[in-house]
Amino acid sequence: MDEKRVYHNPVQRGFFPDPSVIRVGDDYYMVNSSFQYFPAIPISHSRDMVHWHIVGHAIADPEYLDLSDIRDSHGIWAPDISCVDGKYYIFATLRLNADGVRGNNVMRRQLVMTADRPEGPYSRPVCLEEDNIDPSHFVDRDGARYMVVAPGATLVPLGADSLSLAGAAGNVWPGTGERCPEGPHLFWKDGWYYAMVAEGGTGYGHGINVARADSLYGKYEPSPLNPVMRQTDPDAFLQRAGHGKLVQDQNGKWWCYYLCSRANQGHYTTVGRETALDPVEWTEDGWFTVNGGRGPSLEQEAPDLPEQVFERKGYDDFTGEKLGPDWEFVRNPDNGSWSLRERPGCLRIWTRDGQLNEIRAKNTLVRREQELCYTAETKVEFYPDRDGEQAGLTCYYSTATYIRLAVCWEGGRKLQLVINRNHGEELVAEVPDIESVPVYLKVEVEHLARSFYYSYDGETWLDAGRLERCVFLCDEGVPDDPKRHTGTMVGIYANNGGCGSRKPADFSFFRYEDREEKDSNSSACAIRKAALTRSPAPCAYLCS
Repeated sequence: MDEKRVYHNPVQRGFFPDPSVIRVGDDYYMVNSSFQYFPAIPISHSRDMVHWHIVGHAIADPEYLDLSDIRDSHGIWAPDISCVDGKYYIFATLRLNADGVRGNNVMRRQLVMTADRPEGPYSRPVCLEEDNIDPSHFVDRDGARYMVVAPGATLVPLGADSLSLAGAAGNVWPGTGERCPEGPHLFWKDGWYYAMVAEGGTGYGHGINVARADSLYGKYEPSPLNPVMRQTDPDAFLQRAGHGKLVQDQNGKWWCYYLCSRANQGHYTTVGRETALDPVEWTEDGWFTVNGGRGPSLEQEAPDLPEQVFERKGYDDFTGEKLGPDWEFVRNPDNGSWSLRERPGCLRIWTRDGQLNEIRAKNTLVRREQELCYTAETKVEFYPDRDGEQAGLTCYYSTATYIRLAVCWEGGRKLQLVINRNHGEELVAEVPDIESVPVYLKVEVEHLARSFYYSYDGETWLDAGRLERCVFLCDEGVPDDPKRHTGTMVGIYANNGGCGSRKPADFSFFRYEDREEKDSNSSACAIRKAALTRSPAPCAYLCS
């Protein structure tokens, strides 16, 4: 008898929250929230439901989406992908600042875009003025189209092309009464309409509840098996499990994709909310559970599909004609201030106004941290001569919290290690009078500790500083920061510190390499990591 393949959660590792997945023939497509990052809404592809790679973004044209003044953890929330009559639809919430700037007092709008291929390109987003969150697309058996939004499961009739509102919103199921009923999905099976809602807030205590009715507008009866997904063990490695969607594979078996987070030495989820997968079991009377109601699994038997593993590209020599799909800008880039062609074999970023702690900063280029232990390295050629000019490596969560190791000018050419724990920079270490040659920069991350190094030849590494327990680089680490829904990224940047200069910083490569890669995908390693130092109690719930 053939040995069964297994997989380990999460299946889409790193900052990939709020998954929505569809199957089209033998192919699976996923979209995830992207918040203030651009290009927006990553679209991933899989053939075996376990291994994923990014194949596009729903919004890749900066003219289609202005994130330039969007606050941290605002922007694109909870997208949904669907396919109707061969056309692909992506719905998403655009969470605005609602601060009255530029006459804007609206808090939330819904966006919808279409394409003939799942990976795009997608049309310019159409704006639907419905001030709620987490839209999904539902087409009834008679062809009538709806957008399903929070709170609970609220139906909004749509026009025949799904691109316009066609009626008033009506709540069909408010949820079970837990806090923050959101992330709704609606589907029909065997004579029943099922409504899935995420409840409990997006932090610890998150979960999925279900109800059903024999007509679209109800009355909906809550499942006696609720919650169908929730982590009830506060010491488990996988936490914050909720916001899910069902999909049926080619063999007729049902599965649930949902978000979760890996605990990092306590109740700190530094890599953010990720995507997990567990099987769905149907009862004889038409209810279902996810993973038998046991919460998220660390190890699970893989779907009975041909395995297809995609190469994870961790090295970029910047020789391509465009940036790879793993790269994200923090908000919209200034495309006139970066180039892959100006100096072949390098990514050139010109300094401009806006520092990392300012929303107006441009061309901070990052990629997701995907494991709790990794190494990232780059080489930068940068010759500042004005106070404030800086370029280098950053471990970035938001304008309020990050670390930067930068070549800079502060009365002389220096290397500085600077942290921002909570809306304020602090110099940790400094190397004065560094040589006027290209400099290699490296960070080694081991759970909550981060060690920084520099080199002139890429072989002999010199200490640039070490930081212990970097809990500020996670969703829970700064309790008074109002919205923290993303995850820590790592990458490169250049700015002028406000001095107004335009000076080139040439990055010749970027290397990202997960450490303990083999162990980190095993349940034994997961249990070992979870047994490390824990907080005495869970942090406060987060809620959209």
